Amino acid sequence: MDCVIDKNFYPIYEYYTAFEARVKKSGKGRPFLIAVEGAGRIFRFGAEVYDDGVHDGENAVFGEKLIKSLLWTVGGHKVYIHAPAKLFSRMEKTFSAKGKRAFDVKFMEKIYEKPFKTEYRTIETMPEQKEKNMTIGGNYNGCRIGFDAGGSDRKVAAAINGNVVYSDETVWHPKLNSDWKYHRDGILDSIKKAAEYLPRVDCIGVSSAGVYVDNRAMAASLFIKVPDDDFDKHIKNIYIDIAKEFKTKLEVANDGDVAALAGALESNRGRVLGIAMGTSQAAGYIDAAGNIKGWLNELAFVPVDMQKESAEDEWSGDKGCGVKYFSQDSVIRLAETAGIKLDKKLSPHDKLKFIQNLYNSNPLIEKIFEDIGVYFGYSILWYSLFYDIESVLLLGRVSGGIGGNALKTKAEELLKSKGSNIKIILPDESERRVGQAIAAASLPKI
Repeated sequence: MDCVIDKNFYPIYEYYTAFEARVKKSGKGRPFLIAVEGAGRIFRFGAEVYDDGVHDGENAVFGEKLIKSLLWTVGGHKVYIHAPAKLFSRMEKTFSAKGKRAFDVKFMEKIYEKPFKTEYRTIETMPEQKEKNMTIGGNYNGCRIGFDAGGSDRKVAAAINGNVVYSDETVWHPKLNSDWKYHRDGILDSIKKAAEYLPRVDCIGVSSAGVYVDNRAMAASLFIKVPDDDFDKHIKNIYIDIAKEFKTKLEVANDGDVAALAGALESNRGRVLGIAMGTSQAAGYIDAAGNIKGWLNELAFVPVDMQKESAEDEWSGDKGCGVKYFSQDSVIRLAETAGIKLDKKLSPHDKLKFIQNLYNSNPLIEKIFEDIGVYFGYSILWYSLFYDIESVLLLGRVSGGIGGNALKTKAEELLKSKGSNIKIILPDESERRVGQAIAAASLPKI
């Protein structure tokens, strides 16, 4: 199944399966084992590559894309590799402070606060898998506020013993603002409005894009314009400081994990991958026992497209990654490719809204969302190599309106054509928009 507008889209899942088939057919395959370690967890993955001297260039591309995918899915500061000598040497250089994937290396060092390393291991000495699963959310007692910090709007909900008494969303532009006060004032404004509908505030749960450790922001695209000094002084503890003003309990989680939590609560089942398509791509996962794995889940940086002229991410400088395929940027890019004229003065948020409003009057709009559905279906297959997925919850502004239904239908058709039984859950319109804020309210235990 091919895209209509993005005719050259080459899914990494198809690239991976074709490469593995060629290696097996050649009879010159060798084991390629990877173990990613971070925060006391180790995840192992195995594949096959060509032996040294056969197709070294193909090996290098395959190795880079697979290791990058694992790094941004699982997260870690150390990668153990068993591979042919030339391939290991190329990967060691690629994933270094001065290598091709220097951005990835520096990002991992910032998150885990440890030097990044690659280490060769024999098959016998590869480390074993090690998991540290944690429970998340599902608490309803008391007077709660849930806040969801999106890239184009911020959402908030107030609930009393599980009953939502107030919800709201406000347009803002955090990725364009370097003043830390803009961020603090916006968050505080939403939370104060919700507090007016509660007799007291027992706790605040936060869903926010980025990586959070002990409620601290370690890295987040929302605050990309904030200078490093201000980030360390005012942003790293921004939610902790706001909770102190309310003298209440706080729990902050990655917005992807909260999206997955919303899906688990909605369907009353586990093995849920949550995907929120907004200004970026957020992701999270709830396992069969209702726990999170503590993985990084930054699928925005995971490769999905192998075509040479794939879309480039301005932050990482890499091409073909999820952020440009499952966000408002994808809708805008496809619209421009299809010849739809957009006012350059409009913000990305307003461009998306304009395109969505054309759905019933321009048949090309349906094709845009169907193309994203093709992206999505193939990428779910790619993600399923790393996650045990029964269903995928789809949230975010891109999934809103009729376009979200077209996206879902096309992705389901593709999954079915590939023999997959993975289901896609698309909540009702209000749940798609404020569902994460409602789920976030259930994060703290009181």
